[in-house]
Amino acid sequence: MVLSPCAETLPPIIMFPKHEEIIKVQFAGSNILSVHQFERADVERIFSVADNMLPYAQRRRMTKVLDGAILGSMFFEPSTRTRVSFGSAFNLLGGEVRETTGFENSSIAKGESLYDTARVLSGYSDAIVMRHPAPGSVSEFSAASRVPVINGGDGSNEHPSQALLDLYTIKSELAERGRGIDKLRIAMVGDLRHGRTVHSLCKLLCLFKDIQVVLVSPKELTMPAEIVEEIRSSGHQVLESEALEESIAHVDIVYSTRIQEERFASQTEADLYRGRFRLNQSVYTSHCEPNTIIMHPLPRDSRDNARELDDDLNDNPNLAIFRQTDNGVLVRMALFVLVLDVVDQVDSHARDVNWYIERRF
Repeated sequence: MVLSPCAETLPPIIMFPKHEEIIKVQFAGSNILSVHQFERADVERIFSVADNMLPYAQRRRMTKVLDGAILGSMFFEPSTRTRVSFGSAFNLLGGEVRETTGFENSSIAKGESLYDTARVLSGYSDAIVMRHPAPGSVSEFSAASRVPVINGGDGSNEHPSQALLDLYTIKSELAERGRGIDKLRIAMVGDLRHGRTVHSLCKLLCLFKDIQVVLVSPKELTMPAEIVEEIRSSGHQVLESEALEESIAHVDIVYSTRIQEERFASQTEADLYRGRFRLNQSVYTSHCEPNTIIMHPLPRDSRDNARELDDDLNDNPNLAIFRQTDNGVLVRMALFVLVLDVVDQVDSHARDVNWYIERRF
């Protein structure tokens, strides 16, 4: 498995067992490990709280509700958006962030177990966000932690906060068209075998009604069968295809993903699939319905041999990828105030900001 240019210096990856029992979320003091923890009412609660975080995320107001609280940010895989978004969300609530990035910068490189790491770091933190390349690892870590743990991505398994921000974006985009999430038509395109974002989003969509999911991928990179079965068992329609153009012709959302090269045995193997499905303005104009929303969890691969989402879409008003990233801060702020049980105190610790903010909008 390719992790980074210095992967040969890292400890071997252990495939941690996934916990069979999923504990339903109670929010206050809860770990956020899997979308299977949520009922539809829980998701709607998160979204309602996220809506209330908007003036703080946009810097129109500031709050110190988490003044003195410390977030332990532990990212053992490369990350830009998720790591910075979680950190920014905690900072915007008045808390402080302590970061560990990469195996080589932690005692895990010296042979320390996840159990010991969890016991130590949870003594320094009030909440922990963790990303790790092994499926099940964050759940294993949380079992030894003394504070709530949020899964920032565990290998190809899950990415619950990304699924929540994606669904929040879908809700927001469709609301502008007078629609709700029920009866959504969505095409998911790319590396569906390894893409934890689409895995979690599919599971979350099972909470809604009359969803049509079109899965577009090379046959070697199809969505895991158990997830396809879960969608169908929830009463939704699933279509699988290797043809991009016909698959995106009658959907509300095109959700594109990159080839997850870090999950392949070699770069050569990953390169076999790079650039297979390219969405650009020409393809969009020729095949998509007007106002079809374009999403991507980012990073998109902008190298010439990839471009699964071309730069010529940047001026397309239906490109929602940067609205997704903005929404990520809202959703992660909501998770923090819910898990740390300060939802009702946010506004009482608030005031207006005194710096220039107009260009932000």
